[in-house]
Amino acid sequence: MTKSAEQPTPSVDATPDVELARAVVAGLSQPQKTLPCALLYDARGSALFEQITALPEYYPTRTEAAILAGAASDIAAHTPPGSLLVEFGSGSSRKTEILLEALPSLAAYVPIDVSQTALEDARARLAGRFPALRIIPIRGDFTQQLVLPQTLAKRPRLGFFPGSTIGNFAPLEACALLRQMGQSLGPCGRLLIGVDLQKDLARLISAYDDAAGVTALFNLNLLHRINREMGADFAVDRFAHVALYNGAEGRIEMHLESLTAQTVALGGRRFDFAEGERIHTENSYKYTVAQFHELAAGAGWTPRRLWTDAEDLFSLHELTPHDAHP
Repeated sequence: MTKSAEQPTPSVDATPDVELARAVVAGLSQPQKTLPCALLYDARGSALFEQITALPEYYPTRTEAAILAGAASDIAAHTPPGSLLVEFGSGSSRKTEILLEALPSLAAYVPIDVSQTALEDARARLAGRFPALRIIPIRGDFTQQLVLPQTLAKRPRLGFFPGSTIGNFAPLEACALLRQMGQSLGPCGRLLIGVDLQKDLARLISAYDDAAGVTALFNLNLLHRINREMGADFAVDRFAHVALYNGAEGRIEMHLESLTAQTVALGGRRFDFAEGERIHTENSYKYTVAQFHELAAGAGWTPRRLWTDAEDLFSLHELTPHDAHP
């Protein structure tokens, strides 16, 4: 999980679409059962995630915010007046306020998210704090091509992708996403992206399995949501949250483990679980700086500037297209 209040992977509104329901059935039909991580972010899941970001074990949110605050003036100095700030998967747009404070000469802020509720809430809050700012929300999947109003099409663009959301994507998917962002931002665009770094295993695991059990509630809420919105009959108290580090893949994995042999009904199908069998719910890849730079280069980006915290827990990267001038 890249638990980003920014909202990590594409979130969905209260009623999942047909494709998402089909993905649930398909995932539970696999030998290694999986569920779409987008399901984690209903209203209850998003509220739980907000609690997670304030937990003492969960370092990414506060660490990235501190890095961004320290880098904001430098970022602003390299951002031409009249630019667009485009945020991919904006969610609550909380960290974005740090950039908006430092960039008073923006032509517009363009948040992209699939959740209409998140977009409306963020717009109302930001309009109160930045009354002169033009805000152009776009409801949609941030992994798709960005289509801007014609009046803004030629503006310079600064992309923003915080929270190490890139870690929710397998490397090949992450490369494709970065390439797509490059097309959306254009040949003169820049991208600011937060990336969680590899670190001590105990610290990493505790961030995804906190002592208060909030992350467990967050993960188990996915089953409550499937029961409520898709008519399943998961006995949620018969599953437990599991967070582990897959060293071969370089990622944290979240699972839900069946505590007993049981059968679940969903969509006219029945799914059997053995005791100890797990549903894989989310990944969060961790990188070294060199590994991420290699990934970005493979997607057509040149790393320009890098900011980290004193403990090297987290990193913020500025990327420009390969053919752009420094």
